[in-house]
Parts: sequence; structure tokens; C-alpha cells
Amino acid sequence: MAIQKAYLMTETKKKIEFMFNPQDLEFSKTTSWKSNDTPGSNAPQLQFDSGGSVEFSITALFDSTANGKPVTKITDELYKLTVTDKSIKGTKEDRNMTRPPWVQFHWGKMRSFKAVVTKLDLKFTYFTADGTPLRASASMSFRQYTDEKNLAPQNPTSGTPNPGQIRRVESGQYLDTIADDIYGDPSRWRLIAEANDIDDPLDLPPGRRVVIPELEG
Repeated sequence: MAIQKAYLMTETKKKIEFMFNPQDLEFSKTTSWKSNDTPGSNAPQLQFDSGGSVEFSITALFDSTANGKPVTKITDELYKLTVTDKSIKGTKEDRNMTRPPWVQFHWGKMRSFKAVVTKLDLKFTYFTADGTPLRASASMSFRQYTDEKNLAPQNPTSGTPNPGQIRRVESGQYLDTIADDIYGDPSRWRLIAEANDIDDPLDLPPGRRVVIPELEG
């Protein structure tokens, strides 16, 4: 079985692939409870107030010593997840409505909830003689962006077998056949076309990679 590389898929459909899969994933979630003090009782009755955002962290290693190219080509993409992105839908600069994109962590058939990067620590550990960084470790902390049913990485259950993932077009495939394979409905080819800015659904050369959007609802 081929090794599945973990990656981050951003809100803007940018795929950031890990060079080495993480050794572990650490998740945490808090809940808030109110106490109802009752005279004479040994302990108060607790009443649920609200749940806190789920948080998780990853440490990833990047190494470009094989090709000699700066490893910052990859780490810069991680940094962009911590700064505002004007291309995000709903951005209104005149009203200061800008934000960094949310991301989803993917690893094989697992995917996380939508999350934002709350902390990024980059450590460069190997350089060339002229100071070009070739190796780095990135420690990233994420926080749940919005309330969702599925909060931990798991197999998708929304009706889309591989939502948000990348599919390589095979010879003889078109958007309607891909939609039929993914969604079980060939008429949903327009979702894939819009997500990939495809004007002609019949002009789909073999080898092209297309993003498979998640069904809403």
C-alpha cells in the first residue's frame, strides 16, 4: 500500500503537502458547566453551559537538501495561513472585514474540521554556506473555526467520499463522470467546474488535478 502524505487544504483551495507525516496528533476540548448550589447537598448539580472550541497541534518537518532549493518556499505557505487574505469570499476591506483562511487537515481518508492557525513556530535547522535554509520544523496550533458535527479527523460522512481532496483526471473522464463517481449524481459536475474555474467541462486533459468540493447541508 502506498504511503499517504498528510496535507492541509486551505479555504482558497491551496494544497500544502507535508514532506513527512506527523508522528502524532494532539487534540483538546473544554466544556463549561454552571453549578447549581443546593443547601444540604454534598455536591452541586451541574448544568451544561457551552462547549469550547476543539484545538489540535502538529509538528511537521521539511527538508529540501535533495534539490538545494530554499525550504522557505514551503514554510512561506504556512506563514500565509496566519495573515489576512483579500481573496477570501466575504472580505470587505472598507469595513475591516478581513481574516486569514481556515484550513482542513487531511491524511489518507481522514479529514479534520475547519480550523484556523492560532500559532506557528518555525525553526530552521540547516543552512548552506551562503545562508540558504534547507531544513525546518514547523509547530502549528489550530482551533476549530465553526461548529460542526464531526470534530475529530475521521472518514467523511456528509455524502462526499473524499470532500476537499484532489483527483487526477484519467483518460476518458469528464466532469459529469467524475461527479457521478464522487457524488453519485452526474448533474453535480457544475460544483467541480466552479471550484476549479473550468469553463468547458469537455476540455479536461488527462493528468489534470481537480479539487473535489464538499457538499453543503
